[in-house]
Amino acid sequence: MTAVDSRPVAELAQGSVRRTPGDRVKAFIALTKPRIIELLLITTVPVMFLAEQGVPDLWLVFATCLGGYLSAGGANALNMYLDRDIDALMHRTRNRPLVTGVVRPVECLAFGIALAVVSTLWFGLTVNWLSAWLALGALAFYVLVYTMLLKRRTSQNIVWGGIAGCMPVLIGWSSVTNSVSWAAVILFLVIFFWTPPHYWPLSMKVKDDYARVGVPMLPVVAANTVVARQIVIYSWVMVLVSLALWPLGYTGWFYPVVAGAAGAWWLWEAHTLLGRARAGHQGVKLKEMRLFHWSITYVSVVFLAVAIDPFLR
Repeated sequence: MTAVDSRPVAELAQGSVRRTPGDRVKAFIALTKPRIIELLLITTVPVMFLAEQGVPDLWLVFATCLGGYLSAGGANALNMYLDRDIDALMHRTRNRPLVTGVVRPVECLAFGIALAVVSTLWFGLTVNWLSAWLALGALAFYVLVYTMLLKRRTSQNIVWGGIAGCMPVLIGWSSVTNSVSWAAVILFLVIFFWTPPHYWPLSMKVKDDYARVGVPMLPVVAANTVVARQIVIYSWVMVLVSLALWPLGYTGWFYPVVAGAAGAWWLWEAHTLLGRARAGHQGVKLKEMRLFHWSITYVSVVFLAVAIDPFLR
């Protein structure tokens, strides 16, 4: 594995950064990675509609979303604390608050731990303790298992590390029912099999960044054809799992129609990417980001169908 420069990442930046109160606030918000959390909430709220078979209590929705934001934000802040050495060397992460010096490492660590504690208590006191432990488990898995154990050691890091990103589905269900059902497990598995083919196209585009810092993402250690073939395999499993909700009786006709159509388009994009990889296309001609951008649309459409379906049964 390539050695990573361990010098203080903000040493030079701290001398040149003017820390206005507004800059500091924006920096701490950036530590939580709000754009990623938006995606997590997309998979939480629709599951609450499915669990309720209608409109859930709006206060409960707010409490669950706020708790989810705080918990995921804490995990992301702790991830930035642990990855600050490689973030300083990667083009796509070099503007993060710890790299620029707007936030000091000790501040980031304290901020992440505080969010972890507050989010757990918030979930336990305003939602239920099952949701609190699920959220804390997701945070601990992301920080301890993915960031500290898997990310720099195995090309399967995103496969198993993605479990943390699946947990909002279970949290959405448990917040309404104080339990976990097979419907929640199926949607958990949809996100589990969605995560690798969602992230690997992005990793293909920025694989030089990962290679520079010694992070063995699959596109770093395997040829494009191998990565694209894995994307196709995971995509097929994801689509088939997504359709299992209907025959098991958890949805009516609307969800499988939407999920089937969205899944068909996904599979077309995945197989097309594999075709371009087999043809030897590189760089912009590989067009790997087409699937990455569609993957975000796909999960939004499918989970929106999860929320709408109860009203059409």
